[in-house]
Amino acid sequence: MNRLLLGTPVLLALVSCASAPSQAPEDTPFATHTRAPVVVERVRSMPAPVPQPTRKAMVRRILPLNVRLITTENGKVRRSASGVVIGTETGEAGPVSYVLTNAHAVEQGDLESPVLKVVVDRRAESHEYAAEVVATGAVPELDLALLRVAGVTWPVADLAEDDELEPGEDVVVAASPYGRALSISGGMVSQVEWDKETKHPRMLKTDAPIGYGASGGGIFSLETGKLLAIVEGYRTAKVDFEVAAQNFSFDVPMPGETFAAPSAKVRGFLQARGFGRLLERDADGAGPQKTASR
Repeated sequence: MNRLLLGTPVLLALVSCASAPSQAPEDTPFATHTRAPVVVERVRSMPAPVPQPTRKAMVRRILPLNVRLITTENGKVRRSASGVVIGTETGEAGPVSYVLTNAHAVEQGDLESPVLKVVVDRRAESHEYAAEVVATGAVPELDLALLRVAGVTWPVADLAEDDELEPGEDVVVAASPYGRALSISGGMVSQVEWDKETKHPRMLKTDAPIGYGASGGGIFSLETGKLLAIVEGYRTAKVDFEVAAQNFSFDVPMPGETFAAPSAKVRGFLQARGFGRLLERDADGAGPQKTASR
């Protein structure tokens, strides 16, 4: 529309000049023309999208947050499980790291002289550390336990908020099945069960495959790297078959039936046992604070 309006007076002026004498009379007023203002629009540049870390990069970030547990008796391994580093602090006695696992994984009532150790695997090297159980929940309602490892400062997992737990979320499970070095399995959140009274998640399920010894392992968001839940167990189906007149049977994990304690339950457990300080954050929200031992 602007182009049409600007062009019309110019066309009329050209026609007048063509029909008028080459020299206008002195008493003929000159016509004045005003030009329409030019409107310049500023185009704001959009910020460049932040590149998301690759799957491999996220796994590299998650793995160091996990450990494996072994219970020995007379030098022999009796039990194995998994754990997640949930906090560190430094006091007069030096640094301390805390590991979250299952209560049933640290039960030692049937052993005479048990020794609980936390094992950290770094490529070809493995290091063992003595661990002390400082808090436990009641099985099966609260199958969580907290271990204390003195003299070390390990990377700490960042606990997810309740609204970050959604079905369909891509996850990885870091655990040490059958007592071996840490391994990763992938899947998604298959179900979030909400408590009608507290309005918090009380159970999370995933279809990521796990095996014996994965109890206490961490379920992490593949997008954010945050800890969504702690593996508690899995449902199995018993399969029987007969070969050459002999009967065989074994348990097969059911897909989508690996259940875990969600972040809300972990948070409540730590606060109720007097370890809520492990979830505190620095002013910039970078991670858990290092506070004096209590």
